[in-house]
Amino acid sequence: MDPRTLQIIREITPAVAEHGETITKVFYDRMFAANPEVRRFFNAAHQHSGGQQRALASAIYAYFQNIDNPAVLGPAVELIVHKHASLGVKPEHYPIVGKHLLDAIAEVMGDAATDEVLAAVGEAYAFLADLMIAEEQKLYAQQAAAPGGWAGKRTFAVDRVVEESDVVCSFYLKPADGGATPEFLPGQYLTLHLDHPTTPTSPRNYSLSDRPGQDHLRISVKREPNLSPEAPAGLISNQLHDGVRAGDTLEIGPPCGTFTLDPATRDSATGDERPVVLLAGGIGVTPLLSMAKAWVARGVKAPLYLLQADRNARTRAFADEIAALAEGNDHITTRVRYSEPIDGDLDEPGADAGFVDRDLLSEWAPCDEADFYLCGPAAFMRSVAGELAALGVPAERVHYEFFGPKAEIAPATAGCPFAA
Repeated sequence: MDPRTLQIIREITPAVAEHGETITKVFYDRMFAANPEVRRFFNAAHQHSGGQQRALASAIYAYFQNIDNPAVLGPAVELIVHKHASLGVKPEHYPIVGKHLLDAIAEVMGDAATDEVLAAVGEAYAFLADLMIAEEQKLYAQQAAAPGGWAGKRTFAVDRVVEESDVVCSFYLKPADGGATPEFLPGQYLTLHLDHPTTPTSPRNYSLSDRPGQDHLRISVKREPNLSPEAPAGLISNQLHDGVRAGDTLEIGPPCGTFTLDPATRDSATGDERPVVLLAGGIGVTPLLSMAKAWVARGVKAPLYLLQADRNARTRAFADEIAALAEGNDHITTRVRYSEPIDGDLDEPGADAGFVDRDLLSEWAPCDEADFYLCGPAAFMRSVAGELAALGVPAERVHYEFFGPKAEIAPATAGCPFAA
């Protein structure tokens, strides 16, 4: 970029930080009014909650703050590239975003948004857009060329539906064309393109909850209770629970996601014997269970710890699968912590009551050496991440996935304009 552009971006970064959420709110309002065709990329519940606006504001600030060295945002860019690929974002969508972002900045910043400032922001945006487009095209090509892979949508048949708890159902999926089932990295997700019968909805990402290398793919979906028109969380989860049965077909996007644990990198051949701790809150167990099952299938002998936090046995999914992980595997330790236990819950081996707090983590997990993988609701994520930091676990050993705009837990490193 032109040196003058870099200087201008540095100068306006404090103002962008101050007005970031106002800018992004105006941006989305303007874009949806002028280009309603892109609304299908966006989850209305995340828009209503403000999470998507905060995520985009964080992303803009992070980019401007690191404008002299955007390479430090590499992990965040990779995450966004996978998110965009999961949604089917194409090069022609970037000019739409750029136009309305510049217009929003001009509207909110008023006289401070001079022609020179807007030109600099436009150049910075074009630089990042070109980078993202190139990376997304690479990913699309990789997905299409992978064994059993594809780009865009592919039709899968529902082989069976299994109730895992009072609130979680698993859907076992097989290619409707009889072709190969794709490989994936444990922790990745599929994108489900399912139209609600009465309300336009965006595609939905669901973590793969079983290990790779089988004749099926499995997603496990929690029924979300909120069905209000103003914040329509739960539309697709309820539709899946109530309306999708064995024999139905679904349109699926290829596996995506950067929150992964490849057991091939941790087996005896690599000499990496560091322990791994998986901390799951509620339905956040899905990508972590895929990791744990792949770990066992690969025969990795490094220590693995899996803690599942849930309300009680009625809402907890996969109890039997998780118990089976440790059978005959002395290097695998599992535990469950119930926040609202019911009769019989505390009689389970390895079960107790409470939350995932500092005392539990310091007593149970090898905090001085382990890599931690976290997934669950926002409150769980923030709490556990804070407790690990207080215990001195460095940030580079803490990996996490949040089901929603990631900026809610890491405002300086993530977020994207298109997000499911």
